[in-house]
Parts: sequence; structure tokens; C-alpha cells
Amino acid sequence: MVEKVMLVVIDGLGYDTAVEQCGFLESLVAGGKARRWKMRSVLPSLSVPIYETLHSGVQPHDHGITSNDNVRLTETEHVFKVARAHGRSTGAVAHFNFSELFNSAPFDPIEDMEVNDETRCVQHGRFYLQQGKTRFNLGLASEADVVTQASILVTRHRPDYLLLHSSGCDSVGHVYGGESPEYKKQAWLTDDQIAQHLHRWRGAGYRVLVTADHGMSAFGHHGGNSDDVRFVAFYDIGHPEGGEATEIADQLAVAPTILSIMGLPRPAGMKAEPLA
Repeated sequence: MVEKVMLVVIDGLGYDTAVEQCGFLESLVAGGKARRWKMRSVLPSLSVPIYETLHSGVQPHDHGITSNDNVRLTETEHVFKVARAHGRSTGAVAHFNFSELFNSAPFDPIEDMEVNDETRCVQHGRFYLQQGKTRFNLGLASEADVVTQASILVTRHRPDYLLLHSSGCDSVGHVYGGESPEYKKQAWLTDDQIAQHLHRWRGAGYRVLVTADHGMSAFGHHGGNSDDVRFVAFYDIGHPEGGEATEIADQLAVAPTILSIMGLPRPAGMKAEPLA
């Protein structure tokens, strides 16, 4: 069955925190309405390289986006591009780095923050700025605002592929650390927003995938090879077989999984098999 897909990326949410704090998502797993994998991220465990990998299924050392500081328009065949090539519509509510990767770079807030343009890879874009991560100014886009923007796109445009990217856990984790009460509460807040909107997304025909790019260390960092920064959860809400998967999933499988659900072909560069 061909379905619409929404990918929810909770930036910086490690596996253990997801399982411990995301009570709504875990209720879906326990109730057989979602399947959860433990997923190992690619290296480096940094946001922008993984944003690209999640959509291209290609390792950072192959696609060339290897640092948060070398953002450019991607040269890969990615989910947005494949969807557009086959007449499907696309959308995103996400950090502006996604616009730089998949629409145009450098990012111009006046031209690129709000996009409704059928010629772009991300046709319906709502991109937010996030600048500065201090104790008093985390640079957060409100979780409620970001998730509500996704529901607005669902209601008004119903894109066949929709990305929802939340930066809250990453920002709080960098300030307080991955074992802090503040970080754990932020994970719950994001889960609670999903709980308030999921019925709308599912009712509009979306298969909803929820994951993270990377986790967070106790001292508020990521990028390396330790389990706390590499292991994330991957939830497939609407999977025909709920519960917990026993195998460790490869992050390279996310893009092929999205295209498989949408009934679209995989580019040659996507070597991993879709999760089943």
C-alpha cells in the first residue's frame, strides 16, 4: 500500500532517554500500534551530516557533508528530490540547515524562511532560525509552534512527504547535559506534543516515523563514537507489526524505508535495505 510519510526528527534525543521519557510513543509500541528499533547513527554523530544521511542513505564521508560548518546544497539523490521527480509533493518544518541542504544555500531568511514553490525540492517549507545556546537564551523554536506548523501544512497542503524537525532536546542537552532533569523534561515535552497531534496526522493518511539524528553525552556534547551519542530510537507508527524489533537498525536505512512506504524507487546510492 502506498502511503504518505511524515518523518519526525527529534534532534539530540538519545535512545535511553526516548524509551524512559517518551511515554506516549512507548504506549504505541506496547499497544502494538508502532514498532521500535534501536538504531545506530553514522559518524560523525553531528546534526548536519546526519540530516543529509537521513534523506540520502549515504555515509557522510561519501556525501561530503562532514561537519556542521560545511553546509551546502547537497549533490546526492535524496528523498525530497526523488519524490519531486515522481510527481509527489513535499514539505518541511525544520531548522534552516535543511533548507540549505535541499533547497538553496546560503539561507536567506527573507526569501527562504517561508516557501510555497512547486519548483523546489521542498515545496512547502517553514524554516526557523536557531542562533545562540546559552542558559538564558537557548534559541529554541517553541515545541508547540513547530508541531502546530506541521499540522497546518498537513491541513492546507497535505504533502506526500513531510519532515518535522524539533531542536529542543539538542539545545537543552548542550546547555544542561544528556543526563539532566532539564533534558529529560524536554524529551517528554516533545513526546507530549506528538501525542496532541498524531491523530490529525494519522487521520490525514500519514505513516509517521519518529527518530533522532544522534544522542547526547552527559557533558552536553556529541560527534563521537560512544553509545550515548550514537544510539537513537526509530519508531514506525502504523507498521503492521508493532512491538520491539530485536535487531540493531542502520541509520542508512531511513531514506530507503521512506521511499519504500511511498512506493518510490531507490536511487543506486541508497545501499541499505528498507526496515521491515
